[in-house]
Amino acid sequence: VQLQASGGGLVQAGGSLRLSCAASGFTFDDYAFGWFRQAPGKEREGVSCINIGDGSTYYADSVKGRFTISSDNAKNTVYLQMNWLNSEDTAVYYCAAAQSQGLECPIDPSWGQGTLVTVSS
Repeated sequence: VQLQASGGGLVQAGGSLRLSCAASGFTFDDYAFGWFRQAPGKEREGVSCINIGDGSTYYADSVKGRFTISSDNAKNTVYLQMNWLNSEDTAVYYCAAAQSQGLECPIDPSWGQGTLVTVSS
């Protein structure tokens, strides 16, 4: 399992970014993907997940209505569209994946490297 996250950067509050997680080495449709983040001095938290097989999704309350998770099965890539960013969204974002087991979020997943999102106020 290989996961390559990209798309982080510096953005002003109220702006948007789209993160990408390119996957290889496994059957994409059988997996659930998650985006997690870790802000300085805080524990890692789940942001959003998607079950590729049935398309079911999960969003943390803090990002509902602002973030959208999606997948492009032809490209084996999962995206996280982040709109209306604020300073509390500043964190290193990680993608993770595991066989779905019928769930939206991956259990005991493999992890990609992080991509830093910095929101300036």
